[in-house]
Amino acid sequence: MIKEKRIEEFEKMAFGIFVHWGLYSQMGRGEWIMHQDRIPKEQYRKLQSTFTAEDFDGTILARLAKKAGAKYMVLTTRHHEGFSLYDTRGLSDYDVMHSPAGRDLIAEYVQACRKEGLVPFFYHTTLDWYQPSFENDFDAYLDYLYQSVEILCTQYGKIGGLWFDGNWSRPQADWKLDRLYGMIRRYQPDAMIINNTGLDDRGRVSHREVDSVTFEQGMPALRDQNGKYVASEMCMTMNDHWGYGKGDFHYKSPGECIRTLCLCRKAGANLLLNIGPMGQGAIPEMSEALALCIGEWMNLFGEAIYTGKPAGIQGERDDFGLAGDEGSVYLFVFDLGISGNENVTVGKRGSRLATFSGIHQKIKKIQWMDNGQELSFMQDPEQGMLTLHATGFDYGCQYVVRIAKGSIA
Repeated sequence: MIKEKRIEEFEKMAFGIFVHWGLYSQMGRGEWIMHQDRIPKEQYRKLQSTFTAEDFDGTILARLAKKAGAKYMVLTTRHHEGFSLYDTRGLSDYDVMHSPAGRDLIAEYVQACRKEGLVPFFYHTTLDWYQPSFENDFDAYLDYLYQSVEILCTQYGKIGGLWFDGNWSRPQADWKLDRLYGMIRRYQPDAMIINNTGLDDRGRVSHREVDSVTFEQGMPALRDQNGKYVASEMCMTMNDHWGYGKGDFHYKSPGECIRTLCLCRKAGANLLLNIGPMGQGAIPEMSEALALCIGEWMNLFGEAIYTGKPAGIQGERDDFGLAGDEGSVYLFVFDLGISGNENVTVGKRGSRLATFSGIHQKIKKIQWMDNGQELSFMQDPEQGMLTLHATGFDYGCQYVVRIAKGSIA
């Protein structure tokens, strides 16, 4: 099956950072607070008059994403509240240019991404709680949406893609997607088109022009590709909210994020991990620390994440393998113990055997990617079986998932 170049490049990026930021961030109660608390539009709009963006620095954000090992970023240019972080050029006065910030934050974001070698993507809502036409004149609203996306496609140079969200709010409506997606293809032929199908419909292809299905807060499964090849992406919060939640202490551990990233790649999917900046754009310290910790792991094992592809290599427990470039395989080993004195090591200790099926090429050498240690193994290429003596972590280390690289003879 032919894989379009933009989709192939998207899959190779493997890991991205999602950024949810808007007027709601000033309230510190998540991105749905306007809807959740039924705040009247007139009252909610007062947040525009206090939006200074004084703490937002696109370079700091892009550098953090780069240090985390991400290759792309997706920023909310407009969320469901209807407020735009970009200059809508007269389309609406409910945008950043009519706030105390007074500057095009999307232009800054794009410039910073390019400077740091990241590919900029744009999130854009299709659901709008602010525009009256969304409820009372849907055709007029779709014209407004079309013109909004057209600005994003024509004013910021080449972008990685458009990430839409909200069609699930009116599942029976005619969203005129042929018109919208056709316009994107004209202006941005290399851009990915992604439309989030939501929590209840993960993994569904919603239109023939969609380039990647979404798995919001849910582990992806390896897709059976029929017709056009379509990528997969899981989007996940660091805690329990997309937008900044001042009282949300339920952060995921670095270990959980690392495991999730690996299991996404097992299914051939990207991971899009979210950060919710605070009211005026500063990055929460916990989010920064978590991103940096993942980045340290990626410094050791990122090659396998970026280049590995599903190849039917199955292991026991969560273990699995991916095919690499230039005659190599990557073996992902979970739940290893630490080699050390029994009085201080916690839980499982030392080495274990890790058995894999589906490896029919003869392997000549296997070594850990983190320290280069060569590992002993037994193989029956005819049966596709390989058993690896997976040594435990050295005392002082616990990488959560350890990856060995095998060289094909």
